[in-house]
Amino acid sequence: MKNHLLLCFLFISVFGYSQKKTLQTKFISEKIEIDGNLDESIWQSAAVATDFIMFEPDNGKAIPENKRTEVKVLYDNDAIYIGAIMYDDNPDKILREITQRDNFGTSDIFGVFINGFNDGQQDFQFFVNAADGQADCITTDTNGEDYSWDAVWKSKAVITAKGWIVEMRIPYAALRFSGENKQTWGLNFFREIRRDRQKFTWNFIDSKLGTFTQQTGVLEGIENIKPPTRLFLLPYSSFYVNADARQKTYGTLKGGLDLKYGINDAFTLDMILVPDFGQTKYDDQILNLGPFEQQFNENRPFFTEGTDLFSKGNLVYSRRIGGVPTYKLNENESFAETPNVSLINAFKISGRTKDGLGVGILNAVTEKTPTSIYNRETGKIRNEIEPLANYNVLVLDQRFRKNSSVAFVNTNVTRNGSFRDGNVTALVWDLNTKKNTYNLAGDFKYSYINGIEDKKGINSQLNFSETSGKFRYGVGADITTKDFDNNDLGINFETNYYSLYGNTSYRILNPTKYFNTFNARINAYSQFQKETGKLQTGNINFQINSNTKKNHYFGIGFDANPVETYDYYEPRVADRYVIRPSKLGGFIYISTNYNNSFAIDFNPSYAVFDEAGRNSYGFSLGPRYRFSDKLSLNYNFNFFRQNNNKGYIDSINEDLNLATPNTIVFANRNVITYSNTLSGKYSLNSQMTFNISLRHYWSYAENKNTLSLEQNGRLMDFAGYAENKNSSFYSWNADLSYTWWFASGSQVSVLYRNNAGAFERNINKEFRENFTNLLNNDALSHVFSISVRYFIDYNEVKNKF
Repeated sequence: MKNHLLLCFLFISVFGYSQKKTLQTKFISEKIEIDGNLDESIWQSAAVATDFIMFEPDNGKAIPENKRTEVKVLYDNDAIYIGAIMYDDNPDKILREITQRDNFGTSDIFGVFINGFNDGQQDFQFFVNAADGQADCITTDTNGEDYSWDAVWKSKAVITAKGWIVEMRIPYAALRFSGENKQTWGLNFFREIRRDRQKFTWNFIDSKLGTFTQQTGVLEGIENIKPPTRLFLLPYSSFYVNADARQKTYGTLKGGLDLKYGINDAFTLDMILVPDFGQTKYDDQILNLGPFEQQFNENRPFFTEGTDLFSKGNLVYSRRIGGVPTYKLNENESFAETPNVSLINAFKISGRTKDGLGVGILNAVTEKTPTSIYNRETGKIRNEIEPLANYNVLVLDQRFRKNSSVAFVNTNVTRNGSFRDGNVTALVWDLNTKKNTYNLAGDFKYSYINGIEDKKGINSQLNFSETSGKFRYGVGADITTKDFDNNDLGINFETNYYSLYGNTSYRILNPTKYFNTFNARINAYSQFQKETGKLQTGNINFQINSNTKKNHYFGIGFDANPVETYDYYEPRVADRYVIRPSKLGGFIYISTNYNNSFAIDFNPSYAVFDEAGRNSYGFSLGPRYRFSDKLSLNYNFNFFRQNNNKGYIDSINEDLNLATPNTIVFANRNVITYSNTLSGKYSLNSQMTFNISLRHYWSYAENKNTLSLEQNGRLMDFAGYAENKNSSFYSWNADLSYTWWFASGSQVSVLYRNNAGAFERNINKEFRENFTNLLNNDALSHVFSISVRYFIDYNEVKNKF
């Protein structure tokens, strides 16, 4: 008898979990109050989804009986309803930190994953934490979780004597599904018990496989519903007060409208008319000594929400649209006044058919902007014009066999008048075997620039990898020609090279005596200048990342450039290079368990070069403290020092008949960087939150002596250079804000922001004086703003009238 029971248990463990579970739902006509009580009689007769299985860390282990989870699903003509009971034998230990939307905090979580087409391609995920906060995202295996997507739905979480309960109402307007009379949806439920760092799902998700969205269960029983009219209006009004020492205080009133319209069951139109991005997060600017521009995060909601299709081929850097003008400043130039290229309007159409064809269209128009540029050496001002410009992206992405896709992408920028235009076309593929064990991915891109300059180029990459099991590996190669240029709407730093790379890794799939998770990985990368074959980059690194049984995170890594390499970018002149020495470095990071009220992150690093006195070292230190479920503060200090760093500072052309400079000047310098950041929040409840975000940054490069770059790539002493090319940049940013979600999808935001920054050639090493100079009235700019956005759902309005 025991042997038979053992065989049954093994059969269920090995085979049963791989099957898709099925849950039956039922239609209701009575009203359900979303109050977290589940006291309506209809809940008692609904089918129950139970027997959850651990996803992490002990993949495949059944949930304990004292933590069992029971979920029921109902539906009517307008929405789907979820009622979940999370049992817990220690309800007082349920973690429930109050946070903003899309921020889980230190809390237990319940989630539901819905795929209205049941095609294993894309999940709409809705989460509620034990503090009654909401989060939502769109998830694909290719792009992971996109929390920039927001839907409007209702939920309530309540702590009870036996655990906690979640009740949810998700309107059909927040989902995507076909118009068929009989619906079959992909479905999974998720629970995280935060104090144990354990995650469970209703339908088993096997971590050995390289897919998440295809391992869902099935929801049956929905019949005779129709996709609703998805028409949402989001009118807004904002008022700004600006003040600084250089101009009189003034106020600005703005208003506009965002619109979302469901063209059909698959495609959605998003449009912004008279956009307002005044309350987006500030940019973390740095002292940039390298040959490439600094890349910034996109913080404008329109360009972050639901953009998974537009990320195909990595061709879109949406910060190109609006903001700072596209023309480049010379070294001694700055804008006479802060320029702002305004976005006139923008729209995007995106979605995917039942047959797996994804279509994405993005179009934006920016206005003509005259700008004055000041030369700090000559004192002269030159005028430039940023022309009226149209930015367009087209994506056609065909998925097949539920786990593979081939996409066509085109980006185009057309500027009015005799200015540069850019066009890039790409074919992108992501192919997986039927069992999701191997992957072949790559792309082929072609760029064409016309107008002021005329050039064509290509970029292509191909990589193959094993994506399942404990041991995994990958190999790949790519090539980029000299004239490839996607920088009109994308961002690309390096050209004229080919590269070869590979990696291998080992991971545990279930906890061991000492670790919940453990991953070891070796990466090797080599890059060669395409025309000469010289090695531009030769790197090998080894990393270990682990999570201990007490949920502390620990990692260590070693990084080596074992031979000299040829840098063709730092000289800033075509066909010239500087030889970089070999290097050996390493790092450690420690991150203690965030479940504790006090936690700390610590990350020291060190590197030594095969060059006398040249090394770099630094560390980051990040303590955090959760005073209560409402109040928390996070501080982070970063220090990094580079001794005897060698970098470009100037070019000298003594013979005006030559097109290229006679002498390229480098500096032997010490570069020191400090940054301090403080962030915190006080949440009155899950709808009202006060936030603080502070950042002080200071970095300087002090030149010790100058060097000239020889034709052979070596650096020689250059005593004849007398200009001061030291660099010091320091900045301050402070945001104090209050947000109130006063109705579904509707928000009041109040923001006070001040900021200051300066670049100097003379270095003042008095840290305190540099800091206080940023905080006086002459340096600071102040902005106070109030913004009100109101969400209007056509279906709600229609039902009321």
